[in-house]
Amino acid sequence: MQTKTTAVIGSGRIGRAWAIVFARSGFDVKIHDASDDMLKGAIPAIRESVEDLASFNLIDEPVDAIVARITPCTTLAATVADVDLVQENIAEIVDAKRVLFAELDRLTKPDALLASSTSGLPASTFTEGLQGRARCLVAHPVNPPSLVPLVELCGAPWTSAHTLQRARTFYEAAGQKPVTVDREISGFLLNRLQGAVLDEALSLYEQGYASAADLDTVMRDGLAMRWSFMGPFETIDLNAPGGVVDYASRYGGTYRSIAATRMPFDWPAATLDKLDAERRAVLPRERIEERSRWRDRRLMALLAHRRALKDEE
Repeated sequence: MQTKTTAVIGSGRIGRAWAIVFARSGFDVKIHDASDDMLKGAIPAIRESVEDLASFNLIDEPVDAIVARITPCTTLAATVADVDLVQENIAEIVDAKRVLFAELDRLTKPDALLASSTSGLPASTFTEGLQGRARCLVAHPVNPPSLVPLVELCGAPWTSAHTLQRARTFYEAAGQKPVTVDREISGFLLNRLQGAVLDEALSLYEQGYASAADLDTVMRDGLAMRWSFMGPFETIDLNAPGGVVDYASRYGGTYRSIAATRMPFDWPAATLDKLDAERRAVLPRERIEERSRWRDRRLMALLAHRRALKDEE
């Protein structure tokens, strides 16, 4: 079977992680950035990340074999020539995406998939005027996609069903877990769910019900223990002897009463300053990057654990 070829546009954290996703799955990858300095730093940073993956036994080949599949390209035309999929990762500026996608539509072969990693901009805002708009979509990852496999696929009203199916097959072949968002909605699925939890956590904090540290504990050592291996619907299905309907009959009234007293969080500066002070007492600002690397290693350990469990099942 012919090796798939992908183009990654933008060599920041998300772009580098996407390059790893595709390369470790055996795809040839061409990566480009408008900044020469960013592009020069991409391969060393990618190698370091792949070495971390190797230390957790999360790759099945030598580090050099994976990194060798990734080729930096100084021009956009050379990057996207003859690729099967383009993964765009530039700034969340609709005009910039509109200009770039017009170029991608012109430079790529007619059946190449054109995907954006945007976390909030619907594909309809930057693909409407394109001749090849039916092949354009959002493929929104979780940061970093090399460690968190979810990718949300969402087309514009003119994106073809064939495009979405091809994209789903492509990302599955890359080892990701694609889900399809059936129609455009702000924030897609993950950020809307995350936003609902974050809104309530911040509201509870603002109203003085608990410290930030204790609210983090509620998630980390409570809900997240189950949510790390099953979703909210399966959770409630298993939490009542008769499944979802039984759970609703037992606890629906409680949740309705909670909803009636919920106070949305309006992101006031005073509360955010208080939260920042509490966080900075635990983690000085200059150590955020160090802690982010710790987070990535914990995600690697979780992935290794899940892989081991899958092998046993």
